[in-house]
Amino acid sequence: MSFFRLFSNDVAIDLGTANTLIWMKGKHIVLNEPSIVAFDPSSKHIIAIGREAQSMIGKTHKNIKIIRPLRDGAIADFEIAEGMLRAFIRKVSASWQPARRVVVSVPSGITEVEKRAVRDSCEHAGAKEVHLIAEPMASAIGVGLNVHEPIGNMIVDIGGGTTEIAVIALSGIVTDESIRIAGDEMTNAIGLYFRRAHNILIGDRTAEMIKCEVGSAVPLEDEIDIEVKGRDLVSGIPRMIQVSSVDIREALSESVTSIVDSVLSLLEKTPPELSADIFDRGIILSGGGALLKGLDERLKRETSLPVHVADHPLTTVVKGTGKVLENLSEYSSVLIKSTRY
Repeated sequence: MSFFRLFSNDVAIDLGTANTLIWMKGKHIVLNEPSIVAFDPSSKHIIAIGREAQSMIGKTHKNIKIIRPLRDGAIADFEIAEGMLRAFIRKVSASWQPARRVVVSVPSGITEVEKRAVRDSCEHAGAKEVHLIAEPMASAIGVGLNVHEPIGNMIVDIGGGTTEIAVIALSGIVTDESIRIAGDEMTNAIGLYFRRAHNILIGDRTAEMIKCEVGSAVPLEDEIDIEVKGRDLVSGIPRMIQVSSVDIREALSESVTSIVDSVLSLLEKTPPELSADIFDRGIILSGGGALLKGLDERLKRETSLPVHVADHPLTTVVKGTGKVLENLSEYSSVLIKSTRY
């Protein structure tokens, strides 16, 4: 091993729409923060990132703008995403050297232009070597599946911006679907419900909290009531109302149905031999959306297949990406092939 390699930082990144997670070689997960940036819109100078930027949401003046530089799993603001990546890598790197080798997980439906943007962002942030891996593949490796076997495994990874559904066998994705309906869409649906049904405006953080606390995909054994504070759209005065988990489930039903329909659609496209494997092994759910109450039960009912939620669904993608980073030669066949212009 060369002197340079000994002191360089190899990192794996789950560059998510909602959260960015970083795995450092030999140290495992070293960062898990929201993909949020606060910056000065006139100079583009970054003021805060991650949790610090998140705490400023809804409380800033005109000289501070807060955005999520990724939308629907793709980079929406190249310059800010690059600055965020650079700042996150610097945050976890003890030495002065930039990351030498980086493996980044990306949506399976990513375009060539979006791949180029991710690669360029990492290279401009200091990386010498950049590899990309599809999120469902990283997720499968993260839950401990042997992706090299000639056996079909179905992964449903529900992130913030995209839901990635894929059937994996022999180190590759046999068939897949990437839809831009996931956690963010569910959060937006809750905000929209309060505007339409109660004439109340609530913030994204409140909508996210409601989704996590009372959101569900099937009727609950004991339905939950929750008090929600917001601004009355007619009077402009703050007010509080009480809603039930039944109402929130109704608000989420369209997003949940879209995910279920996409799973059913992919099952129809799956080759029969692999369908037999999925019948035996079932479907694996990962990503933050897998934590929605009763989603596994709803999929089980709609597909008549076993459905398993990953042990730590929020970290499966970065764990898989980290495993690939630490065994690059073994997993070279699962990486997205580079296209140079």
